[in-house]
Amino acid sequence: MSTRRARPNFSRRDAELAELMDDPACDLAALHRTYARFGLVNRLVAGWARTWRRTLLPLAAREGRLSVLDVGCGGGDLARALTAWAARDGVSLRVTGADPDERAQDWAERATARWAAGRPRLAPPSFRAVTSAQLVEAGERFDVVVSNHLLHHLDPPALRALLADSERLARRLVVHNDLVRSAAAHRLWSVGVLPLAPGSFLRTDGMRSLRRAYSPAELAGLAGPGWTVTPGSYAHQQLVRTRSPAGHADPAP
Repeated sequence: MSTRRARPNFSRRDAELAELMDDPACDLAALHRTYARFGLVNRLVAGWARTWRRTLLPLAAREGRLSVLDVGCGGGDLARALTAWAARDGVSLRVTGADPDERAQDWAERATARWAAGRPRLAPPSFRAVTSAQLVEAGERFDVVVSNHLLHHLDPPALRALLADSERLARRLVVHNDLVRSAAAHRLWSVGVLPLAPGSFLRTDGMRSLRRAYSPAELAGLAGPGWTVTPGSYAHQQLVRTRSPAGHADPAP
């Protein structure tokens, strides 16, 4: 009898595949090592430096000051990166990270305290253990709402709910950056991440994320009018919604 594993089917989303880090009972040390390595991984693959240069920095320069909400912020690496880029480029940015997982909030706060200790002139990001729905209920607003590698964690109803919350929370811009389901990226990740993977969930969860990810057509169909799916960095896509200064949705490009 053959013991060879069947190859994953990338023609459809594998919604039943659970990521290790989403388990409340997962190994905490491995989770912390995963959070600690997200910063390097995201710098290498997620493309936020380009999004900052092309989209967020010009908006911040025009507005003078921006408030940014990072939804599902995990260990806070994106929130810290945005804060550092804003300081480097001379614009004012106030970043709030939100994640309902208190493990993430705790790690993000401690990591940011260490990070900020060597940067006394920066106003570090803050973190809150809340959902986007709770922020909407509290009547909070931000100029920009972003997320990184969040959408593939959500089933279609939860994704639509997040998008509805994002519309209510954002005055000017929403950018949800996520993976594109891809067999080629799955193969590359399985090998390329090996130097960073030991003792963490990076390899297993990254491969599962690529199988859970939405295709651009699936994401566009779920998002509906007013949202635009644009190519991101390799094996990434961005779901974007913009508003004019008057608060009206801008037409999709």
